[in-house]
Amino acid sequence: MMLGGLFVGLVSPALIACSPEAQTFKNTDITGAKYAQDFHLKDHNGKVRGLAEFRGKVTVVFFGFTQCPDVCPTSMTTMAEVKRLLGEQGDALQVVFITVDPERDTLPLLKEYMSNFDPTFLALRPEPAELPSLAAEFKLYYKKVEGKTPTSYSMDHSAGKFIFDTQGQVRLFSQYGTEASVLKDDIQELLKVS
Repeated sequence: MMLGGLFVGLVSPALIACSPEAQTFKNTDITGAKYAQDFHLKDHNGKVRGLAEFRGKVTVVFFGFTQCPDVCPTSMTTMAEVKRLLGEQGDALQVVFITVDPERDTLPLLKEYMSNFDPTFLALRPEPAELPSLAAEFKLYYKKVEGKTPTSYSMDHSAGKFIFDTQGQVRLFSQYGTEASVLKDDIQELLKVS
C-alpha cells in the first residue's frame, strides 16, 4: 500500500512536467472573447482585407485617425519599435491601423500616413456607415468632438491595441502607453505556438 502511494507521488510530477506550459502574458489576456472577431475593410491600396489574410502572423489592430496629435503617432511609432526589436521575427508581425475618421481619412491620406512608420503597416478605412457596427464589434469608443470650424473637429477614441495570434484569434488587449519591449515579449510568446 505504501509503495503504491509512493509510486503515484513520483509519477504525478512527471506527468505534470509533460503537460503543455500555460502561456503568461504581460498585457491583458482576452483569449476566448466573443468580440473583435473580424473585419472586411479596404486598405490604403484599395484592397479589401480581413483577419484571415494575416494567418501565420501576429496581428496588432489599433484604431485612430491621421489628424490625431499625439496618441496615434505615438502608438504607431511604438509598433515600429516593436518590429525593430523583433529582429528577424519582425516579418511575422502585421500592424493594422483602422481609422475612426473616414470622413477626412481618404485612402491616399492613409497611405501617406503609414509611410511615416513602416512600409508593411496597413491602414484600413471603413465607410462612415460601417463605423458604428465595427465599433460595436470591437467594443470601441469613439466620438466626434466639434472644433472651431466644421473641418477642424477632433476624435475621442479608445487607444488600446488588439493583438491576434497566428490563427486570427483575438488573444490580448494592450493599453495605451505599453512599452515596446513588453509588446515584443508577448508577441514572441504568441509566435512560440505557431
